[in-house]
Amino acid sequence: MKTNCAFIEKILVSFIKTEIHRFGFRNAILGLSGGLDSAVTACLSARALGEKNVWALLMPYGKGFRQDVDDALEVAKELGIHTQVIDIKPMVDAFYETHPTDNRLLKGNKMARERMSILYDFSVRKKALIIGTSNKTELLLGYGTLHGDMASALNPIGDLYKTQIREFAAHLGIPGKIIQKAPAAGLWPGQTDEGELGMTYEVIDRVLHALVDERRSPEDLIQSGFDKETVRRIETLIKKSEFKRKLPPIAKISNRTVGHDFLYSSDRGK
Repeated sequence: MKTNCAFIEKILVSFIKTEIHRFGFRNAILGLSGGLDSAVTACLSARALGEKNVWALLMPYGKGFRQDVDDALEVAKELGIHTQVIDIKPMVDAFYETHPTDNRLLKGNKMARERMSILYDFSVRKKALIIGTSNKTELLLGYGTLHGDMASALNPIGDLYKTQIREFAAHLGIPGKIIQKAPAAGLWPGQTDEGELGMTYEVIDRVLHALVDERRSPEDLIQSGFDKETVRRIETLIKKSEFKRKLPPIAKISNRTVGHDFLYSSDRGK
């Protein structure tokens, strides 16, 4: 995969500025985790809108993610954007006091949705649109929480694979320690994306690029030397998560059904 970083920067900065202003907004807000994707998104937003028009919320669960908070604050200070730290532990724990579970995935999804709930609250307070931070790898695998970290008003990095974002981040001047940090969702101490997926992003992205961008069949990849189990697992993840990449389907009754026929505001009255 070739990554023309200068061209991508120009496109994405213009995209953010155009989409924010299209609906009469001036401000953007995002969750800043201390990880790579949100750092890149914050940088692009600041360049598109000006640092004083970008708000970043840091939402750790308790005190177990101090380094991530410090990294996020460092990035925000360098960019000059607004920040606020909100500990989500009290609200998450309050729910599980009456609905206990030992399932870490359930708790992780609850944390992701709690963060997004707070972001949407603050988006009204700051008159800002939420900028998404999910990359193409995550979206294709469904590696994210519906109505959690996958929610946003617009997403500038959703067509960049994780490995591309690493290269792009270096072009933007994101600190090396952020680029080199093991990707994690901040769900529990020691959790990493690659640990959960059981594959490295380098391997995943090579398979995804071949399947999606080059439109090669799984059988073709396997015959050309890709690991069969890896290809089949990625193929399954793509298929099983399709519902996460679509708006909820609406049963068609009328001649002008939202999502089927009425797609854009320019359609009104026609």
